[in-house]
Amino acid sequence: MNVARLLLPALRWSADTGFEHFREEIERGLRLGVGGFILFGGEAEGVRALTEELHRRARYPLLIASDLERGAGQQFRGATPLPPAAALGSLDDPEIARRAGELTAREARALGVNWIYAPVADVDLEPENPIIGTRAFGTDPERVAEQVAAWVRGCEAGGALSCAKHFPGHGRTVGDSHVERPCVYQPREALEADLLPFRAATEAGVDAMMTAHVCYPALDADGNPATLSPPILSGVLRNELGFRRLIVTDAIIMDGLTEDVTEARAAVRAVAAGCDVLLYPKDVEEVVREVEAAVERGDLPRARVEEALGRIAEAAERVSGGPRGAVGREEDRRWAIETALRTLRVLRGTPALPAGPVRLVEVEDDAGGPWPPYPRFAFPAALRAAGVELSDEGTPLVVLYSDIRAWKGRPGISAAAQERVREVTAEHPDATVVLFSHPRLDGELPTARNLLGAWGGESLMQEAVVAWLTGATDALPSLSGGLDR
Repeated sequence: MNVARLLLPALRWSADTGFEHFREEIERGLRLGVGGFILFGGEAEGVRALTEELHRRARYPLLIASDLERGAGQQFRGATPLPPAAALGSLDDPEIARRAGELTAREARALGVNWIYAPVADVDLEPENPIIGTRAFGTDPERVAEQVAAWVRGCEAGGALSCAKHFPGHGRTVGDSHVERPCVYQPREALEADLLPFRAATEAGVDAMMTAHVCYPALDADGNPATLSPPILSGVLRNELGFRRLIVTDAIIMDGLTEDVTEARAAVRAVAAGCDVLLYPKDVEEVVREVEAAVERGDLPRARVEEALGRIAEAAERVSGGPRGAVGREEDRRWAIETALRTLRVLRGTPALPAGPVRLVEVEDDAGGPWPPYPRFAFPAALRAAGVELSDEGTPLVVLYSDIRAWKGRPGISAAAQERVREVTAEHPDATVVLFSHPRLDGELPTARNLLGAWGGESLMQEAVVAWLTGATDALPSLSGGLDR
């Protein structure tokens, strides 16, 4: 019984060294026999080369996973990026969600990634939520359920494993489980709305569920986060929903899990509670030792570990094999940009591109945290490609980047960013302002007479706004797909 197969450590791409600075982790993982890896970032060819090596050298089929909520282009340069789930959901067309899932899966498999951590099945029920927002398909549980099911079916058609997250629902929290353990104090009856998309995902054949590091006293009176809760995982997910496939933790390095327990001890408790896969361990060897010791002591039943290993083996076998197919096809990029264009919303007035030279005023509200925000080069590059002259002496065009981001700690626009928009619009009352965030934040920009909502600040949405402002759509698919990591 190789308990290392329960673990999926992380590999992060670097612009300087590719994945080579993780060579020690790669060799350790292959030596121990981990169940796979989760990948963050990378050039398509480099990712394909890495996954070919991993699949070739592993002693059994691997699960190679990635967070691809916004398409394979969210992580991998050369693949097709997609709009945020909320933008797709705003079109209220399950066929779009299905195609998004299929495209994401097809491109993931082309790069050797066979397990996608999507779709987000949370319902956007709390406007003050600092971590879900535009990642959810919307605010209506039934419509979200419909979109989630469609995405899952598309993912299956594209040949990859899907994963609905974050069970039993992260949409009501006012805290970010990366930095704290949020609690949802709603009665059991109210939580049925949160569970509805997960029920739909189960019925659609979703391959995995990812747990939330969130406590729900109505579901577990002891206050355990879902990841460590037998009543939630065995009682609700397995028994009530009838889900029989993989349960994977959210990253076990997150403070929402480890605020009162070590990572290794949390790993043992998670498996005992019903989790099958331990995602993103910081110290693989320590976790392996702790799990093995718990089995030897009898604290962790051997049968529970063997059950988890059996599910992992079955899932990995279903998607075994290395990279296959192509990424970044012209028709896929065209569909992505056209879909992104359809999601843009005029929130106020008549947003328009200024006549003559343009002074681009970029208001950055996404700084902070361990990872940088999306690159901002796509917007000015697309303007220049469309023939727009950029000049410090031109008429201002304001672009405000204020995404939902881990570790950011808030969903709204900072006071400093709001003040900067006020300063520009006080001097230029008719200036167009582009909000790269959830459209519901329009009330935080009362002086923006001409306001365009664009859902998120990734490269695709930057390019879609330029296409909307200029009408120059023909060249954009060749630009789309810039690495957002």
